[in-house]
Amino acid sequence: MTTIKDVAKDAQVSTSTVSHVLNKTRYVSEEITTRVMLAVDRLNYAPSALARSLKLKNTRTVGMIVTTSTNPFFAEVVKGVESRCYEEGYSLLLCNTEGDLNRLRFNIDMLLQKKVDGLLLMSDETSHQHLDIFSRHKAVPTVLLDYGETSFPTDKIKDNSLQGGYLATKHLINKGHRKIGCITGAVDKPATIKRLAGYKKAMQEAKLDINDDWLVSGDFDFECESGLRAFDKIIATGHRPTALFVFNDMMAMGVINAASKHGLSVPKDLSIVGYDDIKLATFITPSLTTIHQPKFKLGKKAFNMLLDKIQGQRVGNIELHLEPRLVDRDSVKAMLGTTLS
Repeated sequence: MTTIKDVAKDAQVSTSTVSHVLNKTRYVSEEITTRVMLAVDRLNYAPSALARSLKLKNTRTVGMIVTTSTNPFFAEVVKGVESRCYEEGYSLLLCNTEGDLNRLRFNIDMLLQKKVDGLLLMSDETSHQHLDIFSRHKAVPTVLLDYGETSFPTDKIKDNSLQGGYLATKHLINKGHRKIGCITGAVDKPATIKRLAGYKKAMQEAKLDINDDWLVSGDFDFECESGLRAFDKIIATGHRPTALFVFNDMMAMGVINAASKHGLSVPKDLSIVGYDDIKLATFITPSLTTIHQPKFKLGKKAFNMLLDKIQGQRVGNIELHLEPRLVDRDSVKAMLGTTLS
């Protein structure tokens, strides 16, 4: 089996120079880099990741935990992370919790035992369960993506869900809707609490009544099916709103499907605003008016923040805020002849 010494001898350089070229840990001239890489190709040398990690005391691996990678929202964030990992020569270990706290604990233990250089967390069990992920492990650089407060040190990226909820509801109000309901996520989740607060703020500013029959809890984790079931509950009350703010796009798609089954047309009979602006939102019929979150950009920013901590370029923890914006498409109808009093 070819060793690093064989490569060094073939390229007529030291083993440390070969190591610096392969690991990009020091500047090496273009001429010598070319000689080393040609020797690597000639000898079919495959460096040992384990040996490299033992020598450099890092694994060039980051762990990421998400609620579920099947939801397009999470998938688009993961794509941004993976893109930056590839550019920087890092491997990504991705784990799903599926909303299970025990599975979250298992994944954290597994990743930290594998000596990942850092963690990206996008699973709200880490916050509302007040979980200290480092209680049994040495702390590593960590970035939390928009999931509330924690009991461990971490950088945070927040999306300002309160403002997003306000923008969604305000848009419906500006289109002349007065009978506006909500299909929320699970009531104990930070994103739900903030988006609902934004909805209530917009309704109260416009002096519009909030009908409790039209505030139905869905579940982010069950996605389309959850939206369908929640809308069925609203229909079962015997009266319905003219518009709904649905707390993620996947549930909104379920609502559109359920409305059709009840003989209702969107937006003719029911207007809908979603949240997240996943790629599918453009291609369903009608295309979905929604609150945009920069998902790919969010993933890249999260990795960049983590890399700064891993490389020791920054000490202390920071908090970055991403501002939501409304994307107006075809799922909201203007109520002509209606003005706010």
